[in-house]
This record gives sequence, C-alpha cells and structure tokens, in this order.
Amino acid sequence: MPALETARAAAPAEAPAKVAKAPVSVIVPVKNEAENLRRCLPALDWADEVFVVDSQSTDDTCDVAVEHGAAVVQFAFNGVYPKKKNWSLDSLPFRNEWVLIVDADEVVVPELAEEIRARIEADEADGYYLNSKYYFLGRRIKHCGYSECWNLRLFKHALGRYERMPDHSGGRSGDNEAHEHVELQGRVGRLTHELDHHAYPTIAAWVEKHNRYAVWEAAQYERFLSEPIPKTIGRGKRFKRMLKKVYLRLPMRPAVRFLYAYVARLGFLDGRPGLVFCTLLSFYDFLAWANVYERRTAERAR
Repeated sequence: MPALETARAAAPAEAPAKVAKAPVSVIVPVKNEAENLRRCLPALDWADEVFVVDSQSTDDTCDVAVEHGAAVVQFAFNGVYPKKKNWSLDSLPFRNEWVLIVDADEVVVPELAEEIRARIEADEADGYYLNSKYYFLGRRIKHCGYSECWNLRLFKHALGRYERMPDHSGGRSGDNEAHEHVELQGRVGRLTHELDHHAYPTIAAWVEKHNRYAVWEAAQYERFLSEPIPKTIGRGKRFKRMLKKVYLRLPMRPAVRFLYAYVARLGFLDGRPGLVFCTLLSFYDFLAWANVYERRTAERAR
C-alpha cells in the first residue's frame, strides 16, 4: 500500500482541460487607445476572434493589439458614411454568427463572458442589450441618470446594423458611431451581468470627445425634431427619442440638464465626481445648442 501511495504522489498532475473559445467575433473600434487596450484586450481572451478596427493611430495601439492576439484592420472614413462600426459589420470576414461591440475603455468581466457563452448556446434571442457600470474620476457613477446605460451590443451580425445617420460635418464629429443605435431584425433580450466602463481618464479627454459629439448632435438636430423614430431600435430607445423631441424644444436646456442630473437623478450623491460630471453634461448641451446656432448663422450669411 505505501508503494502505491508513493507512485500516485509522483505521477504528474493532469493538465486542466482547455476551455473552448466562445463562438463570438468581437469588434473594438479605436484610435490612439493603446493604454485602454492594455486593460480591454486581456479580458477578451474567451472570445474566438477579436478585431481591433483602427483609424491610423499614432500611438502604440496597433502594437498592443497584435501583442494580445487581435487582428488589426485599418478604416479610412470618407467624411459622411459609412462610419466605423457599420463598415466593420459589412466588411470584416467574421468566423462567427455572433458579434460583440466593445469600446476600448470597456472591460468584459468574467461573469459577463460566461453569461454571453451560455446565452448564445441557448439561442433564446438574436441580440442582447448590455448595461454598463460607469466609472468617472476614479469612482463609479451610480446616479446622474447613468445608473443604467443599456445598449444593444451582442447580436447576430447578419441581422443588425447601426442607424444610418450621415452628418455632413466633414468628419468633425468623428468616424465612429457614438450615439446611433443598432437596428435589429430579430428577437431581443437583456443580459444580467454588466460591462465595466472606465470612461474618460481625464477631463481633457471628456471635453475632446464631447466636442465632437456636440457637432454630431447639431448635425442631427432637424432629424431628431422632425423625422419618424425607427421602430427597430427598441422600445426603450424609442421612448428616449420621443423625450428628446420634446427636450430639444425647451428653453435653457443646459440649466434643465444640470438640475435633472444633479437634483432629480440624485447626482449629488456621487460626491465631487458627480458634481463635475453633471456640470460637464450641462456644458455638453450648451455646446450642442451653440453648434446649431453657429450653423444657422453661417447659413444666413451666405
């Protein structure tokens, strides 16, 4: 008996079974996102393939992507349409039926990765909304209207595309869909676990991105006011668009936005980061209004 026990002890331990990758193709749209990718890409090891879709970055974005096993694809924007995500959905050689859209400043936590694997296997829907935990200035924002940020990110790529909303700003608003929503021809569900969204490491980064977003908002102003709301963006997004039609007609929108976010949505409970965040949100609304005013002034001067 002792000899048998010794033999067992000396035998090499069996290697753990290798878990198969989930049949998902991930799209990560980027430009100069090397630092964020160092956190984002390791959390995507569970996915079968990862495409980093770049816009001619000047930092180490491409090197970091290759280092973590991602395929790097370059995108050149023509200034109108398509933008990066729709171009990726139309052009990339996906191995899988399912795609997941992840921004470079987001992290797919292990619990979410396991849920994605299980829900795809169950085939209960053709697309899923994901919620995000929003981090700003080192703190999770739990109020300010940002406790829930649901977006359709996981879907069968043949069935979904982002809204086609050319802005004719000559590329000033950026080359990536930031506020457009996915229109899905199929069944939709919601995932339980959430993305970690490490938004804007500095105030300067927030201002730079939201300056571009404000240009886009101004370019879409008449569309939001007058055009029908697409039925395929989902009930929740349709309701928000209906509210936007009313909101865009209100006077003193920056003040309204601050009071809504800081008081009505309890932004004051998020401490100093909440105060900064709500003030920036009101500034964003002012920028959007100012861009509309600038455009109309230029049109009258012609």
